[in-house]
Amino acid sequence: MNKTFLPLILLFFSFATNAENTLPPIDFSKAIYVVPVEPNVSYDDVMTSLKVVSEGMNFVNPANFPIGEHMKQRGQTPEGVLEVRAFCNLGMGAEIMLDHPEFVVFAPCRIGIYEQKNQLYLAIDRPTYDLKSIKNPTPRAQKAAQDLENTLIQIIDKARKGDI
Repeated sequence: MNKTFLPLILLFFSFATNAENTLPPIDFSKAIYVVPVEPNVSYDDVMTSLKVVSEGMNFVNPANFPIGEHMKQRGQTPEGVLEVRAFCNLGMGAEIMLDHPEFVVFAPCRIGIYEQKNQLYLAIDRPTYDLKSIKNPTPRAQKAAQDLENTLIQIIDKARKGDI
């Protein structure tokens, strides 16, 4: 095989693999950002990844809300997984709440896990969008909200691939 041809093939496969793993674009007019979980990644893989990756980024998981289970107890039947996991990184969130204590209504950050048409999804409520609810947010709060959002997106990106 030609020595220049092999690197071109490897480069092509690198781009093809990365194209499959790219995140969906953010719709800046929406509060919710959703990513599909990759087909070969199980619910348990996602949960393990969320735990390991979030802890590695100094987040704690103070609460979980198995909404689907509660619905089943009331005789309602959600399509599949339907739950919310709360995550908190007080260092990041405090930077917003020092200037705007009312932002506490958006704390802690939540990651929704749900199933629709046999596809598992992860979703977040975007802190930068929530900050639009604050009149005249400070530059410090804007930067902290963006940093927090970027980190949450990193967490769900890794979780959707089952990375730890």
